[in-house]
This record gives sequence, C-alpha cells and structure tokens, in this order.
Amino acid sequence: MKAIGTLRATVGAALTGALLLTASGTASADQVRKGQWPLEAFGAEQLWKEATGKGVKVAVLDGGFRVTHQDLKGQFLPGPDFGKETEKEGAEALESGEDISDHGTAMSSIIAGHGHGPGGSAGVKGLAPDAKILPVPEYKNGGQATRWAVEHGANVINMSYDEGRSMDTCDSINYALSKGVVVVASVGNEAVSDRQYPVGCPGVIGVGAVDEYGESADFNNYNSDTDLLAPGVKIPSATAKNDSDYQTREGSSQATAYVSAAAALLKEKFPDLTPGQIANRLVKTAGLTNDEKDLKVPDAHYGYGFVQPGPALRKDIPAGPKEGPLPMPKGKASAQLDAGKPDANPPMGGKAALNRALLYGGIGLGVLVVVGAVVAVVVAIRRRKSAGSQSWG
Repeated sequence: MKAIGTLRATVGAALTGALLLTASGTASADQVRKGQWPLEAFGAEQLWKEATGKGVKVAVLDGGFRVTHQDLKGQFLPGPDFGKETEKEGAEALESGEDISDHGTAMSSIIAGHGHGPGGSAGVKGLAPDAKILPVPEYKNGGQATRWAVEHGANVINMSYDEGRSMDTCDSINYALSKGVVVVASVGNEAVSDRQYPVGCPGVIGVGAVDEYGESADFNNYNSDTDLLAPGVKIPSATAKNDSDYQTREGSSQATAYVSAAAALLKEKFPDLTPGQIANRLVKTAGLTNDEKDLKVPDAHYGYGFVQPGPALRKDIPAGPKEGPLPMPKGKASAQLDAGKPDANPPMGGKAALNRALLYGGIGLGVLVVVGAVVAVVVAIRRRKSAGSQSWG
C-alpha cells in the first residue's frame, strides 16, 4: 500500500490543477476532463496539431464494450461474433459480479474518446481521438481475437489483460507483427517478477504504470518484458454502467491504452514504419526523471522509461532495422516459449521521492509553479481477477 498526495506542479506546460477524485469514485464530466492529467502532461493540444490517430484502427481485445457511451459514439467499428462459447464466458463473469463491458469501455475511452458537449470539452478525451476502435471480445480466445483483428485491418492491438501461457497466443501475435501490426500489452498488477502472457510473447511492447511524479507504480509486475511506462495512476475513464458514467482507476491496463494511443499517433504520421521501428521511436524518446537519469536501461521496473509522444512524433530518428530494438519472434512460438519462470535476478529499478514533477511532452522546462493543495490519500492496490486464469489490469 502506498500513500500518494494530490500535490500538482506545473513544469512548462505539464500539470495544471488538482485531481480530487477517489480511486473508484464517480465524477461529473467536467471534473473528469480536469482530472485527465496525462493529456496535460503529454501536451496533447500541441500533439494533435501533428497527429490525432486519423485513419488508424486500434483493436481493443477485452471483455466487452458500451458502444453507446456519450464519449465514444461513432468511435467503434463492427466487431466479431465468436459465438455461444464467448457468450457463456461473459455470462459466468457477470454472475461473479464483474461487468465485462466495463474494462473494454474504459480502455477504448483512454485511446479514442472524443468527449462531448461544446467542442468535446467535457468527459474523457483519448490521446488519439480520431482513431477508430475495433472492439474484439476476448475471453480465453486470445489467438482467435488477434487473428480476427489483423484480418479486419487493425494497425495497433491493445491487450490490457494477462492470461496463461499459450503457444497459440504467441503464434497469433507473430502473425500480427508479420502483417505490420503494433502489439501492446500490460505487464500485470501483481508486483511479481514472474513472466506473464501475452506480454511475454516476443515482439510485444510491454507496458507498466507510472504516476504523475514519474515513479514506477508499486503494483507493476517487473522483469525484462517491461519496455515502457505510461500514466496508470488516477486515470479517469468511461465505464459501462450507463452512457454518462465515469470512474478513475489505476493499473498497467490504463498505461497500456496510453501507449497504444501513442502508437496510433505514430502510425498516422509514419505509416510505412514496421512495428519494430515504431517501438524504436517510442524507446529512443522515452524519458526518466532526474532521480533515475543514471539508471541502466532497460530496467525491470522502468523499462526504457516513460513514454513521450511529443518527442516520438517530432524527433529526427532514423527508421533503423525493421526488427527494432526489442526481442522479436523467430519462427513458431512453440519453439520459443520459455519455461514460464521468473527472470533470474531482475534488476531493481530506483525509487524516487514523491515531491517531484514529470514532464512527458518534451515541451521544455519552465518555472516550477505549485498548483492545488496537498491532500493525503491512501490508494489500495486493486487486483481485479476474472474467473479462470485471466485478469484485467
């Protein structure tokens, strides 16, 4: 358990205003937009002058979706029908008290929400607001869902879940990568070093959560599958309760959605880059706070650092080899799955003080201005697990 204050500071154009939502509370649409600290930290208004995700399809593999939510109307493309078996899995989850549509709705809003009201000024706005969502129900159907997404034009696949080790899952990801699709997955929220899947499949960009101070979240799983961090603490999102409901949550799932959205921006601007070359831009522009600047990367807790969409879009970076800097698949997954054991002696990333601010957007340092008030809150690490071996971040 970790105490996190709500002190907000402004560095350049980063953070402005206090987020006073509780970890699971609802809020008005106006409060939600004010609470979207990642957009301010990324300098989203400037980013959107260069790319908004237009023309890019992001497949969200998840439990279900509320396609009528006011911040997501028109953002969903037709999805698949995987038949009665998937419906049965969903019904069992509902009986256990889990709304399987809630998680997928939240991820979709973080990626491609357009808000509502005058100029879309209220509610949740995604980092890639002009991208389209391919809603792909995924309940122990990872391989089938991945292949369907590829065959229906996905440019990016978001996997904010973990499941048991599966050769079919990794083989389907190999297929996606071979077709030029960027695959992004969450590292998981159990604070363990054990390898998880699908993030453990070669070629996947593995994502953990970072808070607004640039600190790797305590709940992140940590090993060599961690490539990047992204905002994953106190993240407002749409929910499936009704068409105007919101909650603020935390997890590597939310962080994964932000990296998928960043990949969508890059796919719009650099459509000819391979998945490895997209990863190259993200990795080479990742940032670390001053306290971690001497960290040897990649690090088990920090990967290469926190994602910075601004520099990733703007910097002059050679495309490099098509495979990129991350381990990529070679042949069939059946020949490359490891024994499922934790990495041996994974490096322990540095931990930093909570009183520093984080500039994600590459806009340049400005005068430090303390904004808001200090309100101490204790955030419990929430581990949401569905029936069977699958869990949602």
